[in-house]
Amino acid sequence: MDRISALRNVEDALADFESGEADLEATERRVVNVLRTYATEFEDEDLSAYRASGEDPADGLVVVAESRSQARERVVGVLGAASADGEPPSFEVEQVE
Repeated sequence: MDRISALRNVEDALADFESGEADLEATERRVVNVLRTYATEFEDEDLSAYRASGEDPADGLVVVAESRSQARERVVGVLGAASADGEPPSFEVEQVE
């Protein structure tokens, strides 16, 4: 799914919500599904989606990066100083297939 298709799908979901054809929960599910599809079918040859697994709050985070090491850096960047000692949680990253 390309970016334009993803945006159109999100716009359609919002339009259905605004018109009363969908409630908030259904709209949230639809938007999340669009985003997950976009991330896992990423169409840039240089970028891939990577999922973190390990300690919270890193577990389950998905980022787009050129490599596993860049994905790890991006997860740390998203988390910031996530623990009291300023160290990121323990996690691994795997490419989403």
